[in-house]
Amino acid sequence: MLVPLTRQKFEQVVPLIATGLQYKYYWGKFSNFLQRLLISVVAVVAILLATFVFKLEFASIVFVLGVVSAFFWLWYPVFQASMRNLQCRRYKYGGFFRGRVLDWWITDQLMGKTETVNNKGELVIIENREKQINLEVGDDTGFRIEFVAPLRSAHKVITRGQIAEMVVMSNRADLSSIEQFSDIYFPSRDLWVSDYPYLRRDFFNEVGRRLREDQQQKPRRRRRRVED
Repeated sequence: MLVPLTRQKFEQVVPLIATGLQYKYYWGKFSNFLQRLLISVVAVVAILLATFVFKLEFASIVFVLGVVSAFFWLWYPVFQASMRNLQCRRYKYGGFFRGRVLDWWITDQLMGKTETVNNKGELVIIENREKQINLEVGDDTGFRIEFVAPLRSAHKVITRGQIAEMVVMSNRADLSSIEQFSDIYFPSRDLWVSDYPYLRRDFFNEVGRRLREDQQQKPRRRRRRVED
């Protein structure tokens, strides 16, 4: 089932400004925080040196640049997430897709390599691999999507035939060509599968709940017509 979303609903589900989960995603590890903090310190020092050496008189501009640089470590994750959200919102049309898990499998993805030297002075290459879950989701119309995300322990409850929901994006009004899609939600398990949390999950759950209620009411309406 693929239901077109209005532009207003689409922009509610795909936020412009970073959500808490998106901010957490781009906050990263402690090493990422230290890297941003170092950039903040270097930028502030550079501004102070430039002000002292060149005797800049634009006090207000220097102050603003100093504040922005000092808090770079704090606001940069918001900027990163917002830019990624903007890439999704540039699509003209969005739709709510509900299908089922047709198949799933686990793969190993090479994330990078690290070179080091062992005790014998020999060069050793260490491969950094990450297990990923691959999902094939589709419906009765023949619509198919292949989705890949980092494997988590919570994914062990996923089985073939489970209902899966997501938002799809396209530049065609009939959604005949899907350009991008969001993370996947399994309503029976209240489980999200994703690498990056694209959606405002509260709005998305509300859309899904209303569509489920509409589907449950349709058979009842048909029965009443037959009885009449």
